Amino acid sequence: MSELWDAEAATFDDEPDHGLHDPTTRAAWLELLTTHLPSPPARVADLGCATGTLSVLLADAGHLVDAVDFSPAMVERARAKAGERVGVTVALGDAADPPLDEAAYDVVLCRHVLWALPDQAAVLDRWVRLLRPGGRLVLVEGRWHTGAGLTAAQTEDLLRGAGRTPATYPLREDIYWGGPITDERYLVLA
Repeated sequence: MSELWDAEAATFDDEPDHGLHDPTTRAAWLELLTTHLPSPPARVADLGCATGTLSVLLADAGHLVDAVDFSPAMVERARAKAGERVGVTVALGDAADPPLDEAAYDVVLCRHVLWALPDQAAVLDRWVRLLRPGGRLVLVEGRWHTGAGLTAAQTEDLLRGAGRTPATYPLREDIYWGGPITDERYLVLA
């Protein structure tokens, strides 16, 4: 499976919501995420980080980010993007079972990852164990026009099963995606 994402790595940041090259889109994502994160310097686990765009965005905002992805090509790009930046590390590993310490994070952040994992309930239990007391899951997910993904209701049910109380925020605004969308996209805080 990592071969599929390795093949996507070279063009992954071409999507407006992946590379965040447009300053307005970048600012919108920063505002969205920092609204739902504790004040810096929170310790953040960015699981399934891809090319590390959100990891770098949050490190630049003063957070301490440990990013994980299972695609060697994505990790290589994320490390290059992070450069010598203080506050962000990037490791090769499985987002479903990340090589991170339990009870060490204020936030577990995942964007468009949960839907693709096989045992979502078990994965959420592992992610919750990464959190310190009072820590939060911040999940950006969707049910796309292709039929793939999770509806907000499905994600909320999974989170309740993991003992979390979800709060869902629809992300319909064009600014996040580089244009209009016709599918369901949202952020869930739990």
